[in-house]
Amino acid sequence: MNNGAKIGIASVAALLLLGGGYGAYAVISGDSAGKESAKPRTVVAEPPGPELAASGAKAFLDAWAKGDLFGAAKLTDDPDKAQAALQAFQSSVKPSAVHLTVGGPTTAPSPSPSASKSSAAGVGDATASASSTASPAPTGVLESFKASMEFADTGSPWNYDGVLGVVKMSDGTAAVHWAPTVIHPKLDGTETIGIKPVFAAPAAVTDRKGKPLSNYPSLGPFLAQLKAAAPQGGNPEDAGTAVVISPASGNGASEKLFTLKEPKAVPNLKLTLDADLQAAAESAVAAQGKPGSLVAIEPSTGGILAYAFSPTTGQNRAFSGATAPGSTMKVLTAAALLEAGVTPSTTMACPETTMVTGKSISNDFKGAHPEYTLTDAFINSCNTSFIEKGKDVLKPSSLPSLAKDVFGIGLVWKTGLSNFDTEIPVETNMAGAASEFIGQGKIRANPLGMASIAATVQSGVFRQPILVPGMDQVKASRTLSGDVLTSLRSLMTQTVKSGTAASVKPALPSGSGAKTGTAEVDSTTDANSWFLAYSGDLAVAAEFQGAGHGSAAAGPASSKVLGVGNHK
Repeated sequence: MNNGAKIGIASVAALLLLGGGYGAYAVISGDSAGKESAKPRTVVAEPPGPELAASGAKAFLDAWAKGDLFGAAKLTDDPDKAQAALQAFQSSVKPSAVHLTVGGPTTAPSPSPSASKSSAAGVGDATASASSTASPAPTGVLESFKASMEFADTGSPWNYDGVLGVVKMSDGTAAVHWAPTVIHPKLDGTETIGIKPVFAAPAAVTDRKGKPLSNYPSLGPFLAQLKAAAPQGGNPEDAGTAVVISPASGNGASEKLFTLKEPKAVPNLKLTLDADLQAAAESAVAAQGKPGSLVAIEPSTGGILAYAFSPTTGQNRAFSGATAPGSTMKVLTAAALLEAGVTPSTTMACPETTMVTGKSISNDFKGAHPEYTLTDAFINSCNTSFIEKGKDVLKPSSLPSLAKDVFGIGLVWKTGLSNFDTEIPVETNMAGAASEFIGQGKIRANPLGMASIAATVQSGVFRQPILVPGMDQVKASRTLSGDVLTSLRSLMTQTVKSGTAASVKPALPSGSGAKTGTAEVDSTTDANSWFLAYSGDLAVAAEFQGAGHGSAAAGPASSKVLGVGNHK
């Protein structure tokens, strides 16, 4: 059911009363016999006097209240748009009676911070919205009014305050300057208004086991958003009805203006989060003493079991961060090499340095290792091996294509909160792509995306991360072959046994798979610490700014969370 009707006006119309825009609208007036005069009425520079402005506003409001929408529209500076909008409002909102009373001259102060949305979506407080369409000087006067709409299905009227601008016309009469805000101060030309079904918001938000989530610093600011993200429209019998403003595009939040029928109460909203893992994540992130974040995912479902970030007064970098993930990206590069025919025992010589786009790239360790295989290069995180072998057997599009087709990286995710989708640009040449093979270059990621990569390796299937059960999850187009997946898991488990993740304290649970990452930002700051891992039906990724090697900060934080385990 969608009874919304679009009430729009060209954005330039909203600027007429701000000065210098008079005369842009030519309006054909009618004489007493209903015949059109030959000379058009236009807006003039001189503002109407107080009495003329008041009489013009009253005449318009009286005609609208009586249901004479044609007559009301003729009393504006844009009758065609006004009549269409008034008729759309009457048809979609369907008030049984309309009462409109002039309140007198008013002013429109500058928009308050709470009304900042009005400039983009027409949703702010009444005075702020009105100020975006009219100004008392030099060409117009603002008149306030009170509206009271009655409905057959409810005994309570919908009351609200409105503001309209009045301009002087070339024939000496007054006209209402037409803008969507004349109908309601929160309307603009990008929205619809109508009566729609509404559902009650959950009384509280809990974890998947019903435990409260209100005391976790990383969650507090977002619980209201998660309530709003919950799927609605379950049982139609539970719905109420309300006058609602909605974006005409269908994207973005709607705003309820007046409730005609209260919806039935609904149970608490259970998220995919787990309170025990959330507590562990908060503690692990805070303990590092560096800006950072962590995400834990259940591979079998894609449910996000925990996320935490520090400082908690800043950006939710777990979901919205966008930095190079360093060598954790070698999980995807290894998968691409395996699909290209490289095996864990294939020789992948590890020179001490190599050149990429005129820059010398080295490793975290000294010396060359010509004997290295893919396994050696992966578990010891040899940058030069991956760059050299990648240039030999991969294409510039290999990594982005695999990331999207198998791991869902590059698809648009809707998790329940705002999030940055990991970006792996397709480079035009191999020189640019080589940096991506080691998680540098133009790649941007966060723990949400990297934890999903670990989860996909663990389960073999990409399941888009979500926070609200029942949300739509985009699907990847294919999976890795059994042989490639087995080899990739072997590389990650060997990294824990004898590679760069072996030194992580506390030690990772038995059978874990992992990959460390050290991401260079610039030559003046310490590298960022990255880590991704899985154990059982639990996958984790973490990053810490300026914390050095992946095993130094991100590894211990991830290990603490993995140690708690996924106990359903």
